[in-house]
Order: sequence, then C-alpha cells, then structure tokens
Amino acid sequence: MKYKRVIARLDVKNNALVKGIHLEGLRVLGHPSEFADSYYKNGIDEIIYIDTVASLYERNGLVDLVRQTAEHIFVPLTVGGGIRTLSDVEELLKSGADKVCINTGAIRNPKLITEIAEKYGSSTIVVGIEVTNYEGKYLAFTDNGREFTGLDAIEWSKRAQDLGAGEILLTSVDRDGTGLGVDKVLFERVNQAVTIPIIVHGG
Repeated sequence: MKYKRVIARLDVKNNALVKGIHLEGLRVLGHPSEFADSYYKNGIDEIIYIDTVASLYERNGLVDLVRQTAEHIFVPLTVGGGIRTLSDVEELLKSGADKVCINTGAIRNPKLITEIAEKYGSSTIVVGIEVTNYEGKYLAFTDNGREFTGLDAIEWSKRAQDLGAGEILLTSVDRDGTGLGVDKVLFERVNQAVTIPIIVHGG
C-alpha cells in the first residue's frame, strides 16, 4: 500500500484564498496564510498553493506568499501556477518552496518536466492533471478545467512519469467542491498506470 498523506491545497487569486465548484464560481474565503497556519497547527502533512489566474497572466504571483509561509511553517510546500521555465522554478525554490506543480506548462512543453527533474530532482516536480469524465473517458484539461488538451488523462499521467515527474496532482473537475467524495475509479486507473505518488483532489 502506498503511504497516505493529508495535504491541504489552497487556491489563490489576487492574494486571496478562493474556493469554487468544478473549479468555477470562485468565492473569497480569506487570506491564504491564515488558513495555512491553521492547517499547520492541526497537523497537516503538506501544503499546496495554486495561483488560479497564473495561466491567464503567464506568471506565478505567489513568491511573496511563499516566502512568508516558509518562514514559520515547516512542512513541505508545493507551489503551482504560471510556471513555464527553469527560471520560474528557481525563483519559487529560492523563495522557500520545496516543490513546484506544473500543468499548462507541461502540456505546452513536456520537455520542461525532464528539464526540472534533471536539474532539481524528480522529487521537486509535481505534474497537475485536471480531469473531466466525458462519456466514460477521462480527459485532461487546463485553465481550471476549461481548456481541453486533446489528451487522455490516464495516458498523460504515464507519460508525465516517464518524463521525470515525481508526483501527480490528480484533480477531478467533476467532483471539485461538491463534497461527493473522490472519483475512486479515476484514482484507481491512474494508480494502476503509474508507480509515483498520487495526490487526489476534488470531492
């Protein structure tokens, strides 16, 4: 059995913690650092910050938040959104991130996964996959589940591992924010396809 961790994913838009349903209709909940502090005090294993508008602006705006968080929270910190180059990765790691998560950047340039793994190690690179079930097929999306990539999510997870990904952040767009529980079929299919750890998100 693979080791299980409890991980808090905090979606951030314009320095505010947001939450939606199916990754849409985002509502503001407060400041992300306050929630990160609360999770940390209650024994969270890891924190993931995702800049939800980074793809729109093609940059990650969480550097200051990462730096502030890393000063007093001592669990692994993963940061995603708008990461396109090794320079983007270096900036986030220097700010205090332990790992980076890429989705759109990996779809557009799969070699980026290998470049990050070769320079910083596979343990540094998490590939995010946003998945929608369409007529029984699990399809990979980007931009908060709005843009279809043309890729089968299961096949893409296998390729991401082969390219050097150390983990998969697997998001069920269909289940996100619904409280219905995780998509167990999706998880099992990806779990059978890869040997690296899977972070299950949505539901």
